[in-house]
Amino acid sequence: MFLDSLLARNPRLAEAATELHRRGEIPPDTYVMDRDAVEQNAALLAGEARRLGLGLWFVVKQIGRNPELIRAIARSIPAYAAIDADEARTLHGAGARAGNLGHLVQIPRRALPEMLALRPETVTVYDLANARAVSEEAERLGLVQDVLVRIEGAPGAVYPGQEGGVPLDGLDAFAAALEALPGVRIAGVTAFPCVLCDPVTGEPAPTPNFDLALKARELLAARGHGGLKLSAPSATSMATLPLLARLGATHGEPGHALTGTTPLHAHDMSQPEKPAYVYVTEVAHTLADGRPALFGGGFYPRSHIRTALLPRTGLRLPVQGAPAENIDYYRLLDAPRSGDEVRLGETALLAFRTQVFVTRSKVAVVAGLSSGEPRLTGLYDAQGRALA
Repeated sequence: MFLDSLLARNPRLAEAATELHRRGEIPPDTYVMDRDAVEQNAALLAGEARRLGLGLWFVVKQIGRNPELIRAIARSIPAYAAIDADEARTLHGAGARAGNLGHLVQIPRRALPEMLALRPETVTVYDLANARAVSEEAERLGLVQDVLVRIEGAPGAVYPGQEGGVPLDGLDAFAAALEALPGVRIAGVTAFPCVLCDPVTGEPAPTPNFDLALKARELLAARGHGGLKLSAPSATSMATLPLLARLGATHGEPGHALTGTTPLHAHDMSQPEKPAYVYVTEVAHTLADGRPALFGGGFYPRSHIRTALLPRTGLRLPVQGAPAENIDYYRLLDAPRSGDEVRLGETALLAFRTQVFVTRSKVAVVAGLSSGEPRLTGLYDAQGRALA
């Protein structure tokens, strides 16, 4: 999905990743991240957000919750939105500031003392039981915690496994209940996803959830709540920040834009963010009919992979589809033409939409590409723990 963009706009990363694998410094099933490009992308996003008067909370599930990359991003975007408590721990440990917790996964009840002690700007709550739990723990800590009300998404506009939130027609009663809780203060609303890219053109547009969030904020303002935030996550990028500002959001949550891998980046190579990662694996074996099998582990089901590059020969071979319900021990390529040789153990490069935190992959961080002096600075697992 992003291989053409990577080779056109960041060929040094492809070259460095190939050499690292050739020398045995990284194993197959490794995402190689260009730390310089990630840091540059973060600086671009931060500058544009400042110009537009928007706040940003960065997200790192896509890049493997990596401490090196967290520090690079936080130099321009200091605060994060943590997907879950484990991510918040990694982000905090790397020195970033808690912006929004409970973003996609509610904070487990027994983790609330630890999470609220991070003093997050906001905590997202999906229902009254969670709001009460946050209020009780905040009281014990002697503080009043700002909360964002997660608004239930429109029918057909919510991903399976991400259901939840307050229906718009129940928000008035919900707000009244929150106003009676001494440990929380209504600080705004959020929904997910608020922006999506067209699967054919890559063009971003607001979803019906964005409109629900706007209506929810109006309702809360009518109840007397001022200075309300509206975080509008999904597809936050240089291209969508003006859209967020124009429609009335206060916050975006960049994730894929930090590596130049939103769907728009696959269609439009003129986007400002630079491609910042490549997936490295190798030929594991060849089937009797000539199809090479690559080692798997990092093939996210929604990745939309199209081709793989074998740098030794320059071959680009189509990647065959695989059912999401099967474990990705391997991924098959089309058989090469007669006369084209594919060797055991040779490097394969791919670039596609990913979520590293749900893989069993490794993450290698490379610095110095922008100055022409690349060096491997660390090898980590998908949760950000150092391996070497």
